[in-house]
Amino acid sequence: MINLIIPTQEYKNQLELFKRNMLDGSPIHGTGGLEKGCINEWIVNCENYRQGKNLPDGYLPATQFIAVRESDNKIVGLINVRHALNDKLLLHGGHIGYMTAAPERRKGYCKEMLRLCLPYCKKLGIDKVLITCKKWNIGSAKTIIANGGILENEIEVDGDIFQRYWIYTRG
Repeated sequence: MINLIIPTQEYKNQLELFKRNMLDGSPIHGTGGLEKGCINEWIVNCENYRQGKNLPDGYLPATQFIAVRESDNKIVGLINVRHALNDKLLLHGGHIGYMTAAPERRKGYCKEMLRLCLPYCKKLGIDKVLITCKKWNIGSAKTIIANGGILENEIEVDGDIFQRYWIYTRG
């Protein structure tokens, strides 16, 4: 079982380790820019994004969560919920991005993180959540489908094929 938590200083050391481990060449999604700068700045930026303050041009409010396993209070993943979509995110990127720590992959954590985020999206007034993934990313597609994702289409962006899924939060 996991809990989604707003990042705080309590998790600074674990976030440092997560950051080091994610820079192994794997795609980086759902981390709200964790790979850039220091953890202290990232935590402040996460709060600013959540409140819609001091956003760079073209960026939208978003809530960053860390997924913490209950049994040992360890971070197993990160998930980012964008409160709205702009033209770029509507094309690919969507409302939600997520990432599991490399040693914790294939254990169902992304599926659970996404499931836990959907009620939060509903609270934000998002009735229809867009989530995209590259066509080759079968694990992500399975995660989305397991949470009710319906494939709308596939599009090409910069030579990559993206699948665009919608999940309804009402009901």
